[in-house]
Amino acid sequence: MGIEENYQRRDKELSAIGSDPTGGLTRLLYTDVWKQGQEYVKAEMEAFGMQTRYDEIGNLFGRIEGSELPEETVMSGSHIDTVVNGGHLDGQFGILAAVTAMEYLVATHGQPKRSMEVLSLAEEEGSRFPTVFWGSKNLMGEANNEAVADIADAKGLKFVDEMRRQGFDFKAEQKMREDIKAFVEIHIEQGNVLENQELQIGVVNNIAGQRRYTVILKGQANHAGTTPMGYRRDTVYAFSKICVEGIEKAKAIGDPLVLTFGKVIPKPNTVNVVPGEVEFSIDCRHTDAEALKAFTAELEALMHRIAEEDGLEIDIDLWMDEAPVPMDEGIVSAIEKKAKEGNYKYRLMHSGAGHDSQVIAPHYPSAMIFVPSIGGISHNPAEETKVEDLIEGIKILADTLYELAYV
Repeated sequence: MGIEENYQRRDKELSAIGSDPTGGLTRLLYTDVWKQGQEYVKAEMEAFGMQTRYDEIGNLFGRIEGSELPEETVMSGSHIDTVVNGGHLDGQFGILAAVTAMEYLVATHGQPKRSMEVLSLAEEEGSRFPTVFWGSKNLMGEANNEAVADIADAKGLKFVDEMRRQGFDFKAEQKMREDIKAFVEIHIEQGNVLENQELQIGVVNNIAGQRRYTVILKGQANHAGTTPMGYRRDTVYAFSKICVEGIEKAKAIGDPLVLTFGKVIPKPNTVNVVPGEVEFSIDCRHTDAEALKAFTAELEALMHRIAEEDGLEIDIDLWMDEAPVPMDEGIVSAIEKKAKEGNYKYRLMHSGAGHDSQVIAPHYPSAMIFVPSIGGISHNPAEETKVEDLIEGIKILADTLYELAYV
């Protein structure tokens, strides 16, 4: 069987593990279906000769030893967990693409010069417990064990208890590996740039930085009928000005800057009371750290100005400040070289979403490949990509891994 047949079989079989009766896929960290998913991937890797192992917390590795430079490892993979009622491609595609690409390379070219590994990360999404990138942070020696020691899921099940129930535990020692020379993650775009431009491959050269805020405006709740307009301290009115002016400024700057006011909670949130308090969120992203800081500083000044003009108190909490993460120029060049040689329809682009690669890239040379998402839909049962685009992605991944592991 070829690349397409092997991939489609695996996708169908793995998608059945955690299939949600209401549609979509739910495979959360340290649940039984999560373990079944990892065991399925393990069996598929062993079927064509990979040596497999778990680390202490449940990351899964499949390895083909190199013939000349076994101490140098080229790695590819993604995360096995999903969001609740998610799609079958986010994370899962990156794992199955790596398995299928490496199976093809071994069958076609034999043992690689450098060792190759598939990585099936335990967790990325944060969908069950309030922690994210648990898999990749453990791989990088960055996991904060104290932060998860007392957390629980929505049912009250403790993180530590569930981890141990599946046969895993904290690492005895947070230690990075010294053999990893390259990591390539293939992923669906989760946006609509490639689809709109009728392209099949995105060569990712940067993962955008993120700043997230929680902002609270405080005014005075009052009677909607008896409080004249000039006497009001209306927090929704002030929020609306912040939203409009902020988004207009972001539009004027344009790509790759994006700004989102995603959550708004007015209080008391009733029809006949002037809202005396509003809590809202801000998500701002850019691929340039200084540009991100400059814009958000301007946005903070704008919010303070509007609050003062309207006689309001304001509290601004910057609770996430993640710098942009550039991808490795050498691996990006290798992917682009293969894209040109293979006449793939591609473009260089950044990722606006976060991925495991942003945790791995500061430590090991890393890059990403995107394939299109139909309608830009992700984290949804309707998440889909044309089969031919998925296969083109696996092929360029195989081409890239050949360049890194065989040449």
